[in-house]
Parts: sequence; structure tokens; C-alpha cells
Amino acid sequence: MALHGWARSGADFSRVVDGLDAVAIHLPGFGITPEPTEAWGSEDYADDLADALAGLPPVIVVGHSFGGRVAVRLAAKHPELVRGLVLTGVPLLRLAAAPKASASYRAVRWLAKRGLVSPKALEAQRQKHGSADYKAARGVMRDVLVKAVSENYNDDLARIACPVRMVWGENDTAAPADAGLAASRLLADASFRTVPGAGHLLEGALVPALREELHTLIEQLGPNREAHA
Repeated sequence: MALHGWARSGADFSRVVDGLDAVAIHLPGFGITPEPTEAWGSEDYADDLADALAGLPPVIVVGHSFGGRVAVRLAAKHPELVRGLVLTGVPLLRLAAAPKASASYRAVRWLAKRGLVSPKALEAQRQKHGSADYKAARGVMRDVLVKAVSENYNDDLARIACPVRMVWGENDTAAPADAGLAASRLLADASFRTVPGAGHLLEGALVPALREELHTLIEQLGPNREAHA
């Protein structure tokens, strides 16, 4: 099972899982799948997947970026459903403090909480200072994004016992490789591989490298009836 990144879809994995007994899903709020009715965190996404997987043999989960956050939650909270993980470009740890919001934005936000400026003025500041993903998100999905970027995964990583293969683009700026390597050291059974010249998205040299690690993990876990991806 493959889980895509933010503002992406299951189509990103077409070349990664080609020829395998696998499904690349569209997470709620992306592709053709309806949005959740309220602001979900990655744990809510994982619980939703757990309901869908109940009663099925455990699977190997491939996760990119936001989908990798969901995969980590799923493996930590529902270990009976996950045989192994293959992760790429997943923002799991922050090695440096997040940049502080500008003084103007903090001031407008403070005033908005007290009803002293209009929601329109607050939104104008958010559009000016927010990330590209934040600016593009709308409605409940914007709230989902805000939840996701503030989450902490240290405890989840420490609870994961299944084998984990981590494949990172050398030039990934959304989830830097040094943070990915640090996250791998919190896992009981993990390998970490950097792909020279690759970035964050599933393109170029990252695709065959990810496919290779997935096939290697399938071979490691054995060709039995439970070896699905």
C-alpha cells in the first residue's frame, strides 16, 4: 500500500509499485477522495486506514512526505497491520527551531483573537506569510495541514518494531536528509539511503531507488501470502 504526499495523489507511485500486488490510494481530501468532515491529524488518517485494513493480512506500507507521517502513525498504533515500511521525504523530526513568524503577522493574529481586526485582515497576513502549501489549501484541509506540521513523532518512531527502509533525496528541502537520518536512529530496525541529486518529489533517480528498496524489503520478509505492498 502506497501513501502519497501533501497535495499529491496515489498516481505518484505508478512507477514504484508497477507489477506488484499493490494499491496506491488517494488519502481523504486528495485526488478523487472526499475531504474529512473535520480537521484530521495524521493519527486520524491512520485510524481510517486501520478500519479499511481490518481483517486483511498485514501489508508493507510505502509513504512519501505527508503519507509517510500517516504510515508511521499506522505502524506505531496498529502494528498488527504493518509488516514493514518504506519511507521517503517524510518530515518526522525538526533539527532546528522553526522560523519565527514576522512581528506584523504575530500582531495581527493577537488582535484577531481579541476581535480587534477582521478575519479578512488576518487572512491577508496568512496569505502573505504562509507557506505555498498553506496558501493553496482551503477549508478543512488547511486545518489538517496546520495540525500535521505541528505534530511530533518521536514516541511513534520508538514504538515501531517492523523493518523500515528510508530513501531520501540528497537535495530534499521539505524534509532534509539529515533530519531523516536522525529519525532513522530512533527506529529499532532501519536502514537509510541517500540518493545523489534527488529532491523531495517522486521523480528522477528517487523512483528506481525507492522501487529497489521496496523489492528488497519484500524479499527480506519472504514470498508468503502476507507479503503485500
